[in-house]
Amino acid sequence: MGRRMLVPAVLSVVLGTACATTAPSVPKTPQIPTILPPTTVVRTPAMVDRAPPDECELIVPVEVLNQKLGREIGGETRGIVGVPEPTLGRTAKMDCYYGVGERQPLAAAPVVVGLATYADDATAKDRVTDSVDAERREGATVGETDVGKLKAAVVTTSTERLLLGSLGKTTFVVRIKTGFLPDDQSTPFLAAVAQQAMTPVEDA
Repeated sequence: MGRRMLVPAVLSVVLGTACATTAPSVPKTPQIPTILPPTTVVRTPAMVDRAPPDECELIVPVEVLNQKLGREIGGETRGIVGVPEPTLGRTAKMDCYYGVGERQPLAAAPVVVGLATYADDATAKDRVTDSVDAERREGATVGETDVGKLKAAVVTTSTERLLLGSLGKTTFVVRIKTGFLPDDQSTPFLAAVAQQAMTPVEDA
């Protein structure tokens, strides 16, 4: 009688133990950290009041000129270093002639870029004004366009179109021959080249 009572008791102990067993836990998926890309600081070259470099490649590189033109200009580039002109208040000058053909004079260059520095800001500004007024008296038409954050004069004559302006003590002028570009492309090209001329070449 005592042995028959032991069987249910043992079974109840076994069952109770089984019921008390904890279910295995599901492992958590590890969180993958978010990696942010490094912040890249892009420095935009800016126009500056600067002394004219003595090399045209440091004013407007031919490769850059071709990019803005949309084709290769051909020919060669010639630079002429000007002398100071105390009577004008001019302290330095550099003219660059692009696309000069073999045995052609400088005057044949389809694109000319010039930088000059003066004794002070007012003298440089007055020099631009005097040049524009002189062209107007000769019958040229005069307009205005943006060069970066500056305003510059656009002068159209029977033989050329030119852009003139100043930044601080530095004046800039860009000239192209009439017919070198369609009218609707001329002013944007002049402005782009002038902006480049007043912007130091990277790694120069």
